[in-house]
Amino acid sequence: MDRKLANEEALKRLQDSDVYLVGAGKAIDVVPGMKKNLILHAGPPITWDRMCGPMQGAVIGALIYEGMAADEASARKLAASGEIEFEPNHHHNAVCPMAGVMSASMPVFIMENKKYGNFSYTNMNEGLGKCLRFGAFSDAVVERLHWMEDNMYPIMKEAVELSGGIDWKALVIQALQMGDDCHNRNRAATAMFAKMIGQYLSKVSASKEEISKVFEFINGNEHFTINITMAMCKAITDAAHNIEGSTIVTAMCRNGVDFGIRISGLGDEWFTAPANTPKGLFFPGFTQDDANPDIGDSTITETTGIGGFAMAGAPAIVAFVGGTYKDAVKFTQEMYEITGAENKNFKIPTLDFRGTPTGIDMVKVLETGLVPRINTGMAHKDPGVGQVGAGLVTAPMDCFKKAARFMVEKGLNK
Repeated sequence: MDRKLANEEALKRLQDSDVYLVGAGKAIDVVPGMKKNLILHAGPPITWDRMCGPMQGAVIGALIYEGMAADEASARKLAASGEIEFEPNHHHNAVCPMAGVMSASMPVFIMENKKYGNFSYTNMNEGLGKCLRFGAFSDAVVERLHWMEDNMYPIMKEAVELSGGIDWKALVIQALQMGDDCHNRNRAATAMFAKMIGQYLSKVSASKEEISKVFEFINGNEHFTINITMAMCKAITDAAHNIEGSTIVTAMCRNGVDFGIRISGLGDEWFTAPANTPKGLFFPGFTQDDANPDIGDSTITETTGIGGFAMAGAPAIVAFVGGTYKDAVKFTQEMYEITGAENKNFKIPTLDFRGTPTGIDMVKVLETGLVPRINTGMAHKDPGVGQVGAGLVTAPMDCFKKAARFMVEKGLNK
């Protein structure tokens, strides 16, 4: 297909998708290809020996949580033994933030793209600080995961099913109007979700005390919805993937070592380069030297036209990730230079309701020399510590150069 027509189709799918939160389940039961000895991780493919500190920490915690290891030492031995398989979340229609580990027993949300008929999956958000997704694996972290599986999951599953499905795209559209970027600022999205799900939680068959704890957990974690929004974005970008001739990016992700992209018309090939290290604001006691290179699947938000691409509409984000509001506006405006559309759904009030820059075009990245801008959380470079701050980072240009070379070598640049 002609590149112009192929990109038009990809951009159409990025904007026309309608994604709903339709259910919840255990990963082993609902995530395609999930196995008991399989650990899914954020970013492009990576082996245990190359994993960064926080990802190794998350794997250690997951193996302890699954009852496959008793402590850090036995978990490390098992992870290195070859008995545990490691694959990217993206290979299983899933996304998870930061270290992004998903194991068989973990409860996941199920998203359906009703327009194009595909599904996506994500785990449930633990909150900030010492969490598995930031590489922490203390007893408290594992205990929280068990509470989420044993108590929160059945209640959330029943509530979502009672709702008949929640229009997540509509929720994100509204949240963007209320000052979220839906990557590092999710206060409005989480508040709206708490309001929506509350009416169904009240009808769940669990005890009032158990329901109250679940609602308090959601209401007390303003980033609860980021995982669900990421899964919405995954369902959207998957619908735009594998369009012959298209140079639109359909995945950006990082594993704390490598940054990887996929291009719609180049199939399931990964194009990787060393991940950059974010710069931003740190929690007390931590500095730039503590930060791990960029990590997580959450750049799927920027791939869909929100997150860092919508920073101009989220003034409060600079208090969390650093920089100034002028920087945020500049970042968003730059992204129009490398994208194919102004989103007809996602609007930026502070730019006179201009649509967010959507559909990163590999060719435009190479022509302009501009790379995607991302806002992100930061994990400590050592396992077991957890989150140390949040900041700003860019995608490496080498990913796009490698994709271009591949396209030429395969004779796909017609």
